[in-house]
Order: sequence, then C-alpha cells, then structure tokens
Amino acid sequence: MPELPEVETVRKTLKHLVLNKTIDTITVYWPKIIKHPLEVEQFIDALKGETIVDVGRRGKFLLIYTNHYALVSHLRMEGKYGLYPKHEPFDKHTHVLFHFTDETELRYRDVRKFGTMHLFKKGEEFLKPPLIDLGPEPFSEEFTEKYLAMKLKKTNRKVKPALLDQKLFVGLGNIYVDEALFRAGIHPERLANTLNETEIVILHREIVTTLSEAVNKGGSTIRSYVNSQGEIGMFQLELYAYGREGEECKRCGTPLEKTKVGGRGTHYCPICQKL
Repeated sequence: MPELPEVETVRKTLKHLVLNKTIDTITVYWPKIIKHPLEVEQFIDALKGETIVDVGRRGKFLLIYTNHYALVSHLRMEGKYGLYPKHEPFDKHTHVLFHFTDETELRYRDVRKFGTMHLFKKGEEFLKPPLIDLGPEPFSEEFTEKYLAMKLKKTNRKVKPALLDQKLFVGLGNIYVDEALFRAGIHPERLANTLNETEIVILHREIVTTLSEAVNKGGSTIRSYVNSQGEIGMFQLELYAYGREGEECKRCGTPLEKTKVGGRGTHYCPICQKL
C-alpha cells in the first residue's frame, strides 16, 4: 500500500497534471469505489463544471480540491491516477474517468478495486470519516518527541503495531515502520511503553528522517507503485530492512530475518535490533 512518501509524490505530480482543468462529466464503471455520497449520480452531478484548484494530502489520503468540493481519495493497494487523451483506449481495471473540457481525462485504475473516494463540501472533509480520526502529520509542529512519548507510554501494544496506528500519527505503513525501527535500533516486538526517553528521541528522529528521505527519492517502488506520470520511486534502493530477509545487514553483516508482528510481515536485524 502506498505510504506517505508515495502519496506525497502522487500529489505533486497530479497537481502538475490537472490543476485548473474543468470537469465536463465523470464516468464510473465500479460504483463501490464511491463511498460518499451513497448515490453515484450525486457524486457525478456535484462535480460537473467544477475546476480543480489544488491537490493536497492528509496522511495516506489524496485531497483533490475543486471550487466547492474536496474529493478524498485513498489508493489502497493498487490505485493509480493518470492523465490521458480522451480517445486513448483503457483497460478493464480503469474504474473512474474524470472527463475534462480540454479533451483529456484523469483516469483512476485499480486492479484490486480496494480504493475509495469520498466527496464533501469544502470544509467538511476533516469533520467526517475517513479523515476525522487521523493523528498529526509527522512533519507537523504537533508531532514532537514529547507527543510521541506520551502516546507510546499509554499503549500496551508492541511498538510496530503502535506506529502503524494512523490515530497515533499518520503516514507510516509496513515499509517505513520497518525502516525507522531498524535505524533506531529498536526491535519491532518491543513493547511500546518500555521505550526510554533516549530511545524515543532517536525513534522520533528516524521516523522524520526516513520519511523525508523517501519523499525526496519519490517513494519506494514496491510491487507496482508508480506516480501519476508513470515514474518509479527510487527509495527502495536505500532500504535497510524491508524486503531484505536473508540478505546481509548493511551495518553488521548478519542475515536479516522476517517474522510477523501484529499480522504484518516484519523485517529486522537480530543483532542491531535486539529484543
């Protein structure tokens, strides 16, 4: 699933592609993607004639803003956007087409059909699900070492599932939790409330640093992720832990191991991240 760096990369490229384009109409081939409003025709009618004025992000969600509305889009596992000429053919996995007045189309393609779209009037998008319960952004002033310490001390969970909780703070998924924990030297099965002050300071730093570096590299191309211009991210070349089970640790040379923590495949070094 695309995490904060991948979604931020999509946001940047999508903004470049569709800003100031006006929606003529919309074709929806898979109505279940539209979660709000419940009637697909309402979704289509609301956006007819609207012009895209900005593209934002909240956690792993894209926010496509028009004159009067905010479209909250979650890519899930396989969702992708792309801009195409009106008459270019598309395949069966293309489920939503935004037809623009300039004869181009923004197409949403999703092999697994797990993606979602919620449409709200501007100003309401943060007052209702799916955004209302999200924690702070990792690059925000609110996400401090003190905040992270307070949240981790209040949970009995292992540190990896705690960091995956988007109510704690947003943006981390399986890839970047493994990376941040490796860099911080913390075992993913460590109980979150046992981390001391020094460990939390280091973890906070590595969360922010890892995500910043990944954003600068365009995210990680794992499985089939590409941005909305068809370009791949390059941060996968920098990974220390994720997806490297059996390979030598870049720090100590010990073979990396893989286990399951909270039901998620988890990669770590048994020497650099002792439990």
